[in-house]
Amino acid sequence: MTDARDSDAIAHNVQSVLHSIRRAADRVGRRSDTIRLIAVTKSVSVSGIRHAIAAGVRLFGENRLQEAIPKIASFGPEAGLSWHFIGRLQRRKVRSVVGAFAMIHSVDSLELAAEVNRRAEEAGACQEILLEVNIGGESSKAGFSLPAVVDALPVLDSMSHLSVKGLMAVPPPTREAESARPYFRRLSELARSLSHANLRRVRMDELSMGMSNDYEVAVEEGATFVRVGSAIFGPRAL
Repeated sequence: MTDARDSDAIAHNVQSVLHSIRRAADRVGRRSDTIRLIAVTKSVSVSGIRHAIAAGVRLFGENRLQEAIPKIASFGPEAGLSWHFIGRLQRRKVRSVVGAFAMIHSVDSLELAAEVNRRAEEAGACQEILLEVNIGGESSKAGFSLPAVVDALPVLDSMSHLSVKGLMAVPPPTREAESARPYFRRLSELARSLSHANLRRVRMDELSMGMSNDYEVAVEEGATFVRVGSAIFGPRAL
């Protein structure tokens, strides 16, 4: 893992991203304090994370469990950090993820949700999750289809150790940020339609959408979490 950016560069980038979030929110009449920045730290060292913390970041997103666990262990609870799991989650790794992360953004099937619920019950916890929606209908991507997420809600509401907070999506790759807008809008409209369901444990308060190349458009379309990595830490190896 390498960090090409020093403390001053990361601090500058964090402030630039936060400024862009505020600017995007202002354009559509949103309160910027309803939008939270998740710094994506895949392939970022502990020292790089410390630089981001010094710049005021408190929410961090990790894609890979094996990489995340030692990083999380490097910071005690007194640091006041919130870790979110944002990558593809295999069922065999759920036990290690539950409780270690404040929120799982990538629950992409009822089978995975059931496993998270089971492991949370074993841990005596209630795990916050987001439902990943395959908003572009791509065969190469996981996630609920739009009809499937509607049908899944009553089943999810019966899982007593889950707290569904909203939706997450990654739109199809595009060259221009503006090309992602229809997908973000579709996810926002889906969340609004689902919010009318009379359910106890399923809410649609959160929308996790937008990354380094398109987060301003995502904010304009209703994102409450944006997941930003390279715009803060610079390009990294996959």
